[in-house]
Amino acid sequence: MHVLGTAGHVDHGKSTLVQALTGMNPDRLREEQERQMTIDLGFAWMTLPGGEAVGIVDVPGHRDFIENMLAGVGGIDAVLLVVAADEGVMPQTREHLAILDLLGVREGVVALAKIDLVEREWLELVAEDVRAVLSATSLAEAPLVPVSAKTGEGLQELILELERILGRAGKRQSYGRPRLPVDRSFTISGFGTVVTGTLMDGEFRVGDEVEILPARRKARIRGLQTHRKDVRIAVPGSRVAVNLSGVRTADIRRGDVLAAPESYQATNMLDSRLRLLSDAEQGLEHNREVKIFLGAAQRTGRVRLLGVDRLRPGEQGWIQIVLNEPLVAHRGDRFILRRPSPPATIGGGIVADPHPLRRHRRRDVDIIRRLEALLADRPEETLLAILGQKGLIPRKDAAREAGIPAETAEWTIGSLIDAGRIVEIGTSEVYLADVATWNRVREAVIGIIKDFHGRFPLRDGIPLEELRSRTRLPGRVAEAAITTLEAEGVILRQGKNAALKEHTRALSKDEENRVRRLLGDFRSQAYSPPSRKESEAMVGEEVLAYLIDTGELIAVSEDVLFARDVYEEMVAAIIERISEEGSLTVAQVRDQFATTRKYALALMEHLDQIGITVREGDARRLGPKAGR
Repeated sequence: MHVLGTAGHVDHGKSTLVQALTGMNPDRLREEQERQMTIDLGFAWMTLPGGEAVGIVDVPGHRDFIENMLAGVGGIDAVLLVVAADEGVMPQTREHLAILDLLGVREGVVALAKIDLVEREWLELVAEDVRAVLSATSLAEAPLVPVSAKTGEGLQELILELERILGRAGKRQSYGRPRLPVDRSFTISGFGTVVTGTLMDGEFRVGDEVEILPARRKARIRGLQTHRKDVRIAVPGSRVAVNLSGVRTADIRRGDVLAAPESYQATNMLDSRLRLLSDAEQGLEHNREVKIFLGAAQRTGRVRLLGVDRLRPGEQGWIQIVLNEPLVAHRGDRFILRRPSPPATIGGGIVADPHPLRRHRRRDVDIIRRLEALLADRPEETLLAILGQKGLIPRKDAAREAGIPAETAEWTIGSLIDAGRIVEIGTSEVYLADVATWNRVREAVIGIIKDFHGRFPLRDGIPLEELRSRTRLPGRVAEAAITTLEAEGVILRQGKNAALKEHTRALSKDEENRVRRLLGDFRSQAYSPPSRKESEAMVGEEVLAYLIDTGELIAVSEDVLFARDVYEEMVAAIIERISEEGSLTVAQVRDQFATTRKYALALMEHLDQIGITVREGDARRLGPKAGR
């Protein structure tokens, strides 16, 4: 499906021509019909000879309503520029043409209307004048069709030309992220809230949950219509009326965006390429207040010039727009800038980065280089620029993030990997990163582990949760980085810890001497050895933890420890005695090893926990783990 927009000076017959083509009067407001002048956007549709249904957005031509016009032309595929043959090119003809040129509208037909009012010689002069005006715009090759809505002359020729140029426009690219800039919202009795707009990407289905941005209000689609026909699925490029539940009409305004949940975020800044009109009365200075028109939205903000102090009429440059209110934008979206007072169109541009991380330094050449790559018509450079900005992105989202068709994305990713310019991170969930970003992440993770080894050389590694946290990466990204370093053989997982492959735990000479004295005490006082507190006082907390971790000492409770060989001897003796006698009490254990109740009780509760014994009243019998 395609959407056709009208353009042209006030009273040149746009709405009359639309009515002649479609049988519908696009002027829906009573005031418009009484004044016979379009004030706000009007809508109609027609079926072309080949069977395609085409939506039409009719825009006002009076200069007082130029901002309403701008809300309607952001989503069109082609334009029907109407020039009255009895008046020729007029001021709003030129301004509308300039806006279409700035928006990059390249497909269109010029209707020389009201030919029933002029002689043939005059018509030829007007046509020559129109061609001269078109020559410097994106519509330079647009066909001219003389037509009269009153007599019907030229209507069939106009329809055939519209079909031809819309066929050239091609299908809208879909990346599975539906968004619909709202140009109308109203209430229908018995149905509730309805919004309309042109679906820019993806599909909407009846029953889908959606959100209204930038307020992030949740709603659900009750019904969909295209050209007043109920549909179950709305497709990209179609004019759609969406019946919503869960939201009031008063909560939605023109310029809001209907989108799939969590698929878009509103923004307060835009990095963009700007072109000023050559006939703009003034240039553009840094920090100048402007109005921006993007999609159906209108916002005010200030322009920060990047790399220059001033743009002169006709010049291009990089800018960062800081908005007073958020809007929804996507890379590649086109916009118009107007001066607030006195009101005038000054230029337009294309969004390179809808979510800059910060206000840029104005003379940063690296920023400008990255922005150039984002708008380059080269998938490899675009993807690299996206990765340079965002760090790591899921491979499955690469096409969407870079605005590349899925089939192109796979080839692009493969070629960049083969060239060693990007890498894949992770296994179960794969991320992409440019080499510089991955090297930074890689060194950061290794540095964190190395620092931990330096502070705790006797531990077998840093806890994985601590490592993930200290990377300051999202959890899944951190896990993907750790998994990749493990696959590379750089780090080893030790249970719930991670260590560098070359990490070895070794005691210093002084530590070895202290450990030797401590273990001597544990063997000389075999069944009543030093407590944990006493042991820490002799060798230190870290060394004691090392002895427990390596199995030299066995902790049977928070405070009671035994030497490994003593522990094994005691456990074997207890199993043997219970096997012979059927049960054993803590008092009997105490007496058997000539120790105190503290040690005997700690040992037996420990054996209960690991299943070697089972408590029955005051006695223990053998448990399932006794190994009989």
